[in-house]
Amino acid sequence: MAVIPKILVFPGSVRSGAYSGRTADVAQKELAVQGAEVTRISLADYPLPILDEDLEKEKGVPENAVKLGRLISTHDGLLIATPEYNGSIPPLLKNTIDWVSRVRRDGGRSVRPLAGKVAGLCSSSNGHFAGIRCINHLRAVLVRCQMEVVTPECSVPDGGAAFDEGGNFRDERLYKSMEHLCRTLIETSRMLSTRIEA
Repeated sequence: MAVIPKILVFPGSVRSGAYSGRTADVAQKELAVQGAEVTRISLADYPLPILDEDLEKEKGVPENAVKLGRLISTHDGLLIATPEYNGSIPPLLKNTIDWVSRVRRDGGRSVRPLAGKVAGLCSSSNGHFAGIRCINHLRAVLVRCQMEVVTPECSVPDGGAAFDEGGNFRDERLYKSMEHLCRTLIETSRMLSTRIEA
């Protein structure tokens, strides 16, 4: 019997009504339809200080980074839906990735939550570029963290008009793009799973 992959979904923004949050909603539904076990979180539940090596030296890696790293470790893959800030990664998302990348121990266990983990990426913006500059930067950062980032992606332009009243994409091509991304993420996560049982 095939393993049911566990996928962790979160947007890179915590703003109410954010396009990235609405894109994550679509991804969450599509992953579930395709048979994944989906966990949805908000980065608002894992507040972190700005990365500061002096702070880390004094107090260690913040507990919320360790908690998030532990959660990532218990999943086969991640789906991140990011907004674009000034053509690049929003500070909330970048800071979270940077802190989690510094988690090396959880209790008495040696861990590297991001290394080898599979990721799928979505982006969104209010303009025609759909966050594609940001998604390229994010891909490069995650590869640097030794993550396996799948090639298909879903970039949502004109975020204010992209969703219907039910929260679904209006554009059939966007839906097909999300469907392809989710299928690839599920298949790759199943194949390359490094999941640690909670």
